[in-house]
Amino acid sequence: MMRSLYSGVAGLKTHQTRMDVIGNNIANVNTTAYKSQSMTFSDLMYQTTQAASGANPTTGVGGINARQIGLGAKTSAIKTAITTQGASQTTNDPFDIMITGDSFFIVNNGQNNYFTRDGSFYVDGAGNLAMTSTGYNVMGWKVDPNDASAIKQDTVSALRVMTTENMTYPPEATKSARISGIIDKNDTNVNATAGKIMNLEFYDNQGYKYTAKLSVHSTKTDGQFTVKLDDILDSKGKSVLADPTKASLQQNNADVKDPVLEFDLKNGSFKNVGPTGGAAGGTESTLTLHFDAGTFPSFTDITIDFSKCSNLNNNGSSTVSPIRGDAKGNGAGRKVGEMSGIEIQKDGMIYANYDNGCSRLLGQIAVATFANASGLAKEGDNLYSATQNSGDFDGIGTDITTGGGYMNTGVLEMSNVDLSSEFTEMITTQRGFQANSRIITVSDTLLEELTNLKR
Repeated sequence: MMRSLYSGVAGLKTHQTRMDVIGNNIANVNTTAYKSQSMTFSDLMYQTTQAASGANPTTGVGGINARQIGLGAKTSAIKTAITTQGASQTTNDPFDIMITGDSFFIVNNGQNNYFTRDGSFYVDGAGNLAMTSTGYNVMGWKVDPNDASAIKQDTVSALRVMTTENMTYPPEATKSARISGIIDKNDTNVNATAGKIMNLEFYDNQGYKYTAKLSVHSTKTDGQFTVKLDDILDSKGKSVLADPTKASLQQNNADVKDPVLEFDLKNGSFKNVGPTGGAAGGTESTLTLHFDAGTFPSFTDITIDFSKCSNLNNNGSSTVSPIRGDAKGNGAGRKVGEMSGIEIQKDGMIYANYDNGCSRLLGQIAVATFANASGLAKEGDNLYSATQNSGDFDGIGTDITTGGGYMNTGVLEMSNVDLSSEFTEMITTQRGFQANSRIITVSDTLLEELTNLKR
């Protein structure tokens, strides 16, 4: 009878623990990246009132099973569904990141590394990428000091994504340009004194924009046209070429007076540009816009490619126009770039984007994986710590794509709690608690009857 009382108490305690687990799950139904828990029972120790005996072949008496009375139930284990992915919630915040896969973000409080699936991050006052709820620094790898386009994967450190250096992107002088389109000999502009105007915009090494005014003129010879440098204007349209001799069109480091564009009379394709045209069998396809270094110390000579021009009938309209940069876009030059945003890619690479069209690699978010992720210890605030059963963290981390995972930005992982399952578990737990309570009340009644025997 006393044993039943203790069994009932043990059952009450165990069901209360289970209810605690269920209550915690329901309380965290909207907690970012929360992983639901479940509890399993096991029976408690047994009292053996009679040991088992084997069969006696001499007497022919069979064996007798042991007589054992259990003492209730206990908590066997509390498991965490840590590998079950929660639903996604779109936030459109570029610093909200959801991990797909079994990895964990690495965060640091200044002393210890912790692990989390909560990807709600922000940039703190020091420019570090940090966890919104705790302020802990998000850990990753920095850019290789010997290669600005590569990551050096060594011991993880805080990711400082906004520094004074990162807020701007340096300017670059224009070094290359190309002319493309059609020159039509019947174009009235080509035949006019001013010629067909081509405005080549370019940058100096300080990021200021200028315009070189080039013009194409008809000659008396079919298939041949001259090119002239008329002026250089600043961004306000004011001429900076006070002395026309301080800028010129060159070829092979020599000034070319009125260089000739020559085209094949059979098909109108480009043949040559230079001082003599194709008459002397020239093969050059480029001219150099040269600047006097003393007059224009911030300018860089610009190589202009004419090979994509053609001489065709286009109903009296010429379409030739200059484009900064070579065929691959190299040497186009740029202004000073102001940071316009930060982009985090699927592999955790962090890039800064600038309003001059450039981007810069700032670092990469590292992740941690564990042999037994369920063995991680919960620390609160959506954090976990490594244990002997989870496996150690090596301090370096891994690239998320190594295990086939990836990161989504503007999205957060929600709790994986299933309310329908939790409410079902709550009902069965309540019934179990009631049944164990009944054991105690019935045992109490029996004890009362026993004590009444004295009357």
